[in-house]
This record gives sequence, C-alpha cells and structure tokens, in this order.
Amino acid sequence: MREVTLRLVEDTDLDTLFEFMRDPESVRMAAFTAEDPDDRDAFDAHMRKVLANPEATNRVIVGDGRVVGSIASFVMEGDTEITYWVDRAVWGQGVAGRAVALLLDLVTVRPMHARVASDNAGSMRVLTKAGFEVVGTEISYATARKEEIEETILKLS
Repeated sequence: MREVTLRLVEDTDLDTLFEFMRDPESVRMAAFTAEDPDDRDAFDAHMRKVLANPEATNRVIVGDGRVVGSIASFVMEGDTEITYWVDRAVWGQGVAGRAVALLLDLVTVRPMHARVASDNAGSMRVLTKAGFEVVGTEISYATARKEEIEETILKLS
C-alpha cells in the first residue's frame, strides 16, 4: 500500500466499517468486541455514541484511496487510549503502523494507553514499534472468544 491517510468518519463509511468489524478472524484477533458483531443496530448505536463524544478523536484509515479501517483515541477512566481496526485484506502491509503514527501526530496527549489481547502478535508489534511499552497484563473477559484471556496494557509516555 503506497499511501495511508486519516480523515473524519462520514456516514457513508459505516457500511464498510461494519463489514470489517464482523469478519470472524478479525473479531477473534481483536477479542474485545461487540457481543454480536452481526447486530447492525447495536453497531449503529455504538457509532453514534463514539462519534458524538467530544473527548474522542475518530478517523477512518484510507489506503490508496479506499477505506481500509478505523482508528480512534478516547478517554476511559481518566486515561487517553488508542484503538484501531484494519481490514484483514491489508494486514501485514504496514497500514496499522502508519495509521497509529498519524494519529499520534494528531493527538499529542501523553501518556497514551493501549490494550491488546496478549496473543495478538501483530498489534503488539505495531504498538511497540510506535514506542508503546508494556506496563502490565490482566485477565479480562473477551466477548469474541467467550472466555477470559490475558490482555496486555501498554503506555506511550
């Protein structure tokens, strides 16, 4: 992928994002997902809520002119966190790493936190390459896997 950019989320992006977020392999890797990834009403309600949050920065990831994912920062329990979702069709092409770098340029709040399923090697690699350091782990219920798994907590100072 030659060019990766971020832009504001538009209503017309929601169909594409919904399809990305219901891909079974992506859902398994993300682990901490919606209870039912196929529930469009729940997805739309969630998106309305996050897009209306004044403390959040939400963007779509555009790769070579088409939407290939989403990325956001938000505040949870006083900590600014980053989250992203990339279309499985472009995994391994550097899209997530470039999107994270672009968001970190846009959102300069530090520290920034991230959480990832500990067995999600791709996301762990993306975040550590961006400068995040592991600060701990915890056992959390992963809705997508219907079991408790280890979650790694990372921090960018």
